[in-house]
Amino acid sequence: MPDEDGSSGLGFKDKIKNPFSNMKQSLEESLGESHHLRDAKIHLSHKKHQIGKLANLFNSQHRHDEEHEKHCDDKRTKICESHRFESFFPEREGNLVKWYVDGRDYFWAVSEALDKAKETIYIADWWLSPELFLRRPPYFNQEWRLDQVLKRRAEAGVKIYVIVYREVEAALTCNSEHTKHALQALCPKGTPGYGNIRIMRHPDHNFLENAADMTFYWAHHEKFIVIDYNIAFFGGLDMCFGRWDSHNHALADVHPEGVINETWPGQDFNNNRVKDFQNVQDWKQNELSKADNGRMPWHDVSMGIVGPSVYDIAEHFVLRWNFIKRDKYKRDDRFDWLMLRGREGDDEDLVGVQRPSHPVGDYVLHPVKPLESIPQLEPNQGTVRAQVVRSAADWSNGTLTEHSIQNAYSEIIRAAEHYVYIENQFFITATGENQSPVHNTIGAAIVDAVVKNSERGKDNFKVIILIPAVPGFAGDLRADAATGTRAIMDYQYKSICRGPDSIFEQIRARGVDPAKHIFIFNLRSYDRLAKTGAIKKMEAESGVSYQELQRAEAEEIMGEGIHGTVDVDGGRDTHMGRAHEQKKAEETSDFKKDSVKADYEEAATDTKRKFEASRQNSSVSGVKGQGGGDEEISDGHGGTITKGTANPNSKVKPSVAHHAMAGQGSLVDEPWEDDPKDEVENWIQEELYIHAKLLIVDDKYVVCGSSNLNDRSQLGTHDSELSVVMQDTRIINSTMDGQPYEAGYHAATLRRYLWREHLGLLPPQDVDGSGDPNAQPPSADSPNDVHDKNADGSDDETYAFVEDPLSEKLWATWTEQATTNTEIFRHLFHADPDDHVLTFKDYDRFMPSKGIEPGHIFDQFMPPEDVRQKLDKVRGHLVWMPLDFLKDSPMAETGLQVNQWTESVYA
Repeated sequence: MPDEDGSSGLGFKDKIKNPFSNMKQSLEESLGESHHLRDAKIHLSHKKHQIGKLANLFNSQHRHDEEHEKHCDDKRTKICESHRFESFFPEREGNLVKWYVDGRDYFWAVSEALDKAKETIYIADWWLSPELFLRRPPYFNQEWRLDQVLKRRAEAGVKIYVIVYREVEAALTCNSEHTKHALQALCPKGTPGYGNIRIMRHPDHNFLENAADMTFYWAHHEKFIVIDYNIAFFGGLDMCFGRWDSHNHALADVHPEGVINETWPGQDFNNNRVKDFQNVQDWKQNELSKADNGRMPWHDVSMGIVGPSVYDIAEHFVLRWNFIKRDKYKRDDRFDWLMLRGREGDDEDLVGVQRPSHPVGDYVLHPVKPLESIPQLEPNQGTVRAQVVRSAADWSNGTLTEHSIQNAYSEIIRAAEHYVYIENQFFITATGENQSPVHNTIGAAIVDAVVKNSERGKDNFKVIILIPAVPGFAGDLRADAATGTRAIMDYQYKSICRGPDSIFEQIRARGVDPAKHIFIFNLRSYDRLAKTGAIKKMEAESGVSYQELQRAEAEEIMGEGIHGTVDVDGGRDTHMGRAHEQKKAEETSDFKKDSVKADYEEAATDTKRKFEASRQNSSVSGVKGQGGGDEEISDGHGGTITKGTANPNSKVKPSVAHHAMAGQGSLVDEPWEDDPKDEVENWIQEELYIHAKLLIVDDKYVVCGSSNLNDRSQLGTHDSELSVVMQDTRIINSTMDGQPYEAGYHAATLRRYLWREHLGLLPPQDVDGSGDPNAQPPSADSPNDVHDKNADGSDDETYAFVEDPLSEKLWATWTEQATTNTEIFRHLFHADPDDHVLTFKDYDRFMPSKGIEPGHIFDQFMPPEDVRQKLDKVRGHLVWMPLDFLKDSPMAETGLQVNQWTESVYA
């Protein structure tokens, strides 16, 4: 204790032993003060820079005007100029690339790859739904819900980095706030995995923090994953609701045999044309009744890759991470700077690493292992020459504008010698300078390719385009609220065939008939709702509607995606429900092992039990007394599962969409247990939404990624995108226009697979992908099954049938089947849009009267057997695009929704 006079009280001997004691104490006190001074200085510095960002309002080049920034821009520019398509990334040999057609195969493969991650996972997405089931049916695959897979890997020590687009809530409902809270809630403090999941949202919409850099119109649209720097996935599929689908493209998901067998729970069952994801804050208001509506089926294409190009995809992620760190999280210690092996020292600026005087967050070197110790990056994994291309700019990447995707599309199309095949969500492009606000040059390349090949005598040259019939936005196209949708369609028609600057008219002006070379199609699917008499009777007797039953099932298996989450920082989904309804981070343990259910889960189980209880006393013929105690089964953890069954012996299939595929027998023989007249009202149709972003040329080149064919994706200054150009050096002997031809294996097999799916020449898919090579991650041991063999080992004749994309026999089958399908959908459903609808008056006459929902049979009194016989002729999903739709009426009149400010956003 100090003496009263303030001395230390040390004796003479102590002073001899510790001659600098007082000095040490004084120094410690001074250091303490200096730490406080240093912290205050750093705080003031951060505050100065934070306030100083407001000055950027008057300096649009604030990321490119200092000497070190100019030096970095010069380096990047020289790199781009040295590469094909002026891409920042080089062509790389020796990649192994695997294609995935539709969501079942892709999500199964991703689930396998994620579950084997050892060190790092990068995910960049436009929309990410934590409650997405990567395997189906959901109830029996709850451990394969995306958030549960990520949680397992985080608990195993894997570092997970996620970047999602922060939407403008008034315009889009991607619900990135929930994505953030849900992922941050997975590994609470004090549990394994805490701190191993980091998620960024961008762009910033905080005016006080980032007034100069707020972006409201453009989006981060990339969809890619990198795992351990040895495998990557990229393409059109977001990890979100509404994307999972199989080749069957079913619309129906009503299950008389038990709701636990459903495929699309909760908001995963969606139809953008009927009701978009508009009310995420009140999911019940957003929910479609499966007993009355079909979903919108989803066609997409993605890729998996092993090889040296994985490094380039990872580098793009690292740049984006560091840019967002600088732009939004510079003073947030939750987010570290990522350094990249191969871009260290003087080149670390190429991936956005900054060294501020007072850095917040650590500097972490990736990959964890030296590059030379990752054999998967060696250029000997496969035979595909790949090059990463992107759309990037100052707002999205902190770089000068790069539009190497547009360059690649234009150059590859212009050089085409036999055919151009496009699948895309949009088709908005220009042929010159007279179509403002549209400016991308892909349309001009198509004109040049058609004219050039016609002049060379290649009369069989074809451009084949598949796009959605209607952009996937909710609403009746006749309504004022659909003006924006009609504006997009208007741009598409003006790009294709309307007006002197359209592709058709520019080709015609150069002496060539475009109708002989350019063909445009949509996709469409049909199904039958299994709303049987047993279900109707049980609804009436139990007082529980099937919609309430499906809601209860969703609450049991994905409640966090409905009621929201409270995360580790105390943040919660205030827009999705009340606090007491939301699970807290410490309560979100593994499924089926929770000792206590949330209140909403108990209520959901009670709803299912109430529905089933009515079956014990049901007066429905053939149903009474069939309970037999099978309403509940063991869950394997000491509890029970309530199945939600209407009729366990029902022969009515939940979906009959598989009849459009190969080898399924006659639809006429499909069982229906009730009055045949009741079946008529249960037939439904919907456009099969094309979301792929795919280009195949001459069976040699493939471009696949996130980029739509419009200005938003192609100009570089708008949405950020990532795609990959691929050319396989593995050559297969093939046929082109009747002549021997050397085709690239990757391009040729993908095209043949897609065309057989569209023609209904492939067998249907089961939801289980475990035994399918096409649902496995890319590896030398699991190449694509190109379906060139039958199950008995014999040659599949359909593989040879689609070998020559220009053969007269194949083209006759393609066009005739498209015509048959189009006419059947027109006659039975009055499916819109349609070539018979030239004006809005035509539209009113064409659509069904009140009481009949769009998508159902137009004539509800037609004989049931006629419906079956007509639909039995539908094969695959091809239909013609109606190029005359509303051609005699203005599709998008100038006004509040369509004006000089909004036009560029729609385009």
